[in-house]
Amino acid sequence: MRHRITIAFHAVYPKRFAGQALRRAFLCGIDSNGRSYEHRRQWIEDRLLFLASIFAIDLCAFSIMSNHTHTVLHVDRETALNWSIDEVIERWHQLTKGNSLSHRYLQDPSALCTAERDRLQEFITLWRDRLMDISWFMRLLNESTARMANQEDNCTGRFWEGRFKCQALLDEQALAACMAYVDLNPIRAKMANRPETSEHTSIKKRCEKAKSTEQPDSHEQQAETLLPFAGNPRKDMPKGLPFRLTDYLELVDWTGRCVRENKRGAIDGSLPCVLERLQIDSKHWLYLSQYFESQFKGLVGTAFRIKEAAAKLGYQRAPGINHSIQLIA
Repeated sequence: MRHRITIAFHAVYPKRFAGQALRRAFLCGIDSNGRSYEHRRQWIEDRLLFLASIFAIDLCAFSIMSNHTHTVLHVDRETALNWSIDEVIERWHQLTKGNSLSHRYLQDPSALCTAERDRLQEFITLWRDRLMDISWFMRLLNESTARMANQEDNCTGRFWEGRFKCQALLDEQALAACMAYVDLNPIRAKMANRPETSEHTSIKKRCEKAKSTEQPDSHEQQAETLLPFAGNPRKDMPKGLPFRLTDYLELVDWTGRCVRENKRGAIDGSLPCVLERLQIDSKHWLYLSQYFESQFKGLVGTAFRIKEAAAKLGYQRAPGINHSIQLIA
């Protein structure tokens, strides 16, 4: 995949304010009084999939935990720029009320005078930019969850503790490691013992779809709500992740067996071919799949890609270069 993939990390430790007093609120899971908030994880998943269908942002991987969510997102700028005026308005209207000009335009484009059309064009440019903006994507994801949780808890005020953290994935190595890190979140947290039973994760959705089709690697027969796997890089490659789905599922399964504390036996020497193709050492891979978030800040990729991106961004230093050399090369 030639487009830059971006991972959006969001630590969702909720807050509630009551005068000057601050108390923690429970996002998901079961609190100390035995009250279950598990249904809120479904809120987030439903909203996440809905937003991915509206924005020019593809959902590559996600995991929704008890107190945070992880997502791997791909900004499809080319698609957004090719949307017609009508498409931009219709998509934006699914997220907001729009304005009087946009509603009048959809009813009868000829009803707008020249000045009104020029003003509407300004809104179209703004909305098009927002529909490929990760900050707006996360904003609409979080606001929706906060409103429902506030209503359920019968309170008002700020919900989220802080702004999401975002890292740019610059190459296939970083992409594979980050997706596996996200998909294996429930395994590391001992919330599940197999990827295919990990609730509210992209890996579960991919496994379910793969089981129901005769050709799981087919670009057209994968989970509709997620960016498909397009196979190994090649000429005239369709839009999608640059691996085979079956290779990735094998890789995640193999990694999950290794990171579980009750299965620390010898690692099978027959590594999945995607790991061999990316030339990542198995020991480094296992470390990345457990500690990816804590090892990189901002830019993730090979040392060459990080230096290249840092130069384009005008950085005096290349962030994370030492960890890249040690773990990705």
